[in-house]
Amino acid sequence: MHVSGTPKAVVHLDLDTFFVSVERLENSRLHNKPVLVGGTGSRGVVASCSYEARKYGIHSAMPMRTALQLCPEAITIKGDSSRYSKYSNMITDIIKAEVPLFEKSSIDEFYIDLTGMDKFFGCYKLTSALRDRIIRETGLPISFGLSTNKTVAKVATEEAKPNNKIEVASGREKPFLAPLPVKRIPMVGEKTTLLLSQMGVKRIHTLQQMPIELMERAMGKTGSMIWKKANGIDHSPVVAYHEKKSVSLERTFEKDTIDVEKLQTLIVAMAENLAFQLRQGNKLTACITVKIRYSDFNTYTLQKRIPYTSNDHTLIAIAKELFAKLYHKRLLVRLVGMRCSHLVGGGHQINLFEDSEETIRLYQAMDTIRNRFGMHAVKRAKTMESKGLGRMNPFNGMPPVILAHRKA
Repeated sequence: MHVSGTPKAVVHLDLDTFFVSVERLENSRLHNKPVLVGGTGSRGVVASCSYEARKYGIHSAMPMRTALQLCPEAITIKGDSSRYSKYSNMITDIIKAEVPLFEKSSIDEFYIDLTGMDKFFGCYKLTSALRDRIIRETGLPISFGLSTNKTVAKVATEEAKPNNKIEVASGREKPFLAPLPVKRIPMVGEKTTLLLSQMGVKRIHTLQQMPIELMERAMGKTGSMIWKKANGIDHSPVVAYHEKKSVSLERTFEKDTIDVEKLQTLIVAMAENLAFQLRQGNKLTACITVKIRYSDFNTYTLQKRIPYTSNDHTLIAIAKELFAKLYHKRLLVRLVGMRCSHLVGGGHQINLFEDSEETIRLYQAMDTIRNRFGMHAVKRAKTMESKGLGRMNPFNGMPPVILAHRKA
């Protein structure tokens, strides 16, 4: 708990080029070479790239064909999501054993609140020892930034990379940030960087000197948030990581049913809805549970741990698999449900080595339509008959866009 008057101590830990680093553990010949992990087909996308590849202008989410045009000699690897999930969980367990409060913000990023620990161990010394343990036990490179809030700690980590550490002491936040380009500020993407550049703002120093009212007039609430981050102001807390955090849906039938088509359709609709919720919350799930309650009120559940994902087609396939194992055709069903748990942040990152540009754009388009018109605005043909699914919002009267159901 933060004691008033005591400077906060927040650490940001980030595994360097995580997917590439895991691959290098398995194959030492990949060291010191340009490596691309991602979809290897003609429409594949780069999920992660080594620092050697970044020198050619390659970055995450770039089409693989573009990356190979920039660096034809790059080594491409399809990637293994289950292996990456295993290492992520391994590191989570190490951190959990060492610190009082941490947040897992993505598969390869963590925040730690060490406020008040200086008088016992020294926060920098403690974090350095934690980093050494992670490197020793996993073999993976990891960088960290230590400062008084999340924003400055995250920027410090980026400056520390590759495989290093930086502390920005209390009172040094603004001078540390001042010379850096504005794109270093978390939440400032390409479009915002371009807008700020058009305003004559290229370095954080310039932002720090501007009145906050000017940023508010130019960009609304987002402008004031960027101004505060540029000035090293960030009061967002480290949110304790809970593995059991979940999203779920259930449907109780007015009349018990044995209609297997109806049940399968509902399971598909639930998976589709929960995947949308995950993407909206910038979350990934690593555990799927399906529940069936029969007419005699006996309830059965079955769960499966999976590589982190937020994709409709992945969740649909797992949900159908679990349902098929649970369902007994001779009994009437009263309720079905589905839950996604073991959530972490990270949005679509982990799926990039599985998906093509076409798939990613499809999900982005689907989510845009749903955000504007409601969950029912776009759906698979298989789920057209599903109704009344918990958090599904009523559709606003327009005919839905129908997707042909893809067999998982």
